[in-house]
Amino acid sequence: MKIYHNQLQQTLTQGFKPVWLVFGDEPWQKNDSLAKIKSHAQQQGFSEIIRFSSDNKFDWQQLIDEYQSMSLFASQRIIEVEFTTIKIGESGNKALLALSEIIEKNASLQDVIFIFHGGKLDGPSANRKWFKTLSQYGCYLPIYDIDITGLPRWLQNQASNLSVNLAPELSLLLIELFEGNLPALEQELQKLSLLFPNNQEFPSNQQINLSDAEQLVIKQAKFNPFQIIDALLLGNCKKCVVMLDQLQQEGTAVGQIIWVFHKEVNQLYAMLDKLAQGKPLNDLYKEYRIWDKRKPLYQHALTHISLKNAKRAMSRLADIDLISKTSSEFNAFILLADLCITLYDGETMQHFSLNYEYT
Repeated sequence: MKIYHNQLQQTLTQGFKPVWLVFGDEPWQKNDSLAKIKSHAQQQGFSEIIRFSSDNKFDWQQLIDEYQSMSLFASQRIIEVEFTTIKIGESGNKALLALSEIIEKNASLQDVIFIFHGGKLDGPSANRKWFKTLSQYGCYLPIYDIDITGLPRWLQNQASNLSVNLAPELSLLLIELFEGNLPALEQELQKLSLLFPNNQEFPSNQQINLSDAEQLVIKQAKFNPFQIIDALLLGNCKKCVVMLDQLQQEGTAVGQIIWVFHKEVNQLYAMLDKLAQGKPLNDLYKEYRIWDKRKPLYQHALTHISLKNAKRAMSRLADIDLISKTSSEFNAFILLADLCITLYDGETMQHFSLNYEYT
């Protein structure tokens, strides 16, 4: 059974699940999911938690031994297994399949809950037999990043849970300042709930406005190179520049960002070239494995970026790569901002040289 974070609370009320699989990289949703699963189990009498952390040398037989042993402290237990790597090898695969068979045989006992969690699963790992088998006995909860389109709803829900009534302009500011950093945004909401409690001085129906809070919040937005690509595909060059500046301040290696841009710009050029030859867009989505949720991004990019500009961007990116490796006199992040604009306004940008000194 596969569910998502917003379905977790309801799923917890639908009966006993012997296995929970929580995998993904977004920290707030992951920690919140694990806390809710454990809290609900503890309310049902699962008072003991046994924790394991797996690595390349982990003895997977320990899980079977622990499951089959009698606890000295509680009749109902939670066995939590953190995957520090998703590559568990053949021994791990066999042990987890054996564990699955034992769980199935003892399904009526309902005395042990397994919680497996770790980073984002890749396709091959999610298709391993052990994972599919365990998923059948419980719930798989993949954790995905909340993108900019889903962040306003998340913010509204969390503010409501904390009885914080945000004015629209304050919501927009918080989204801008904390995009990509849900733990910091949650902390900021908790701070606002403490500073503006519901009382006679500040009743619940009164909104916290921008002037009330703007001196209290701290900019803690966090971005990764792939989020820049999303903004780029939507033509939001201004946001790309903001993200590049933030990544530079965080000390992100420019080579990593260039690699992501190189992969994406080359793919855009190839897709535009095939579109020009008459290949249907839906066929391109299949060929390049574009997920449904990302199709609107590519549809915008492929209708607003010309083949000529994509070619200009490829040439410019090659120059940026060379400059970043051979000279320290230029700021590669500024050059990448130039690249973003070139994709959409290459006719103008082609007249501007990349060979300018950064001071």
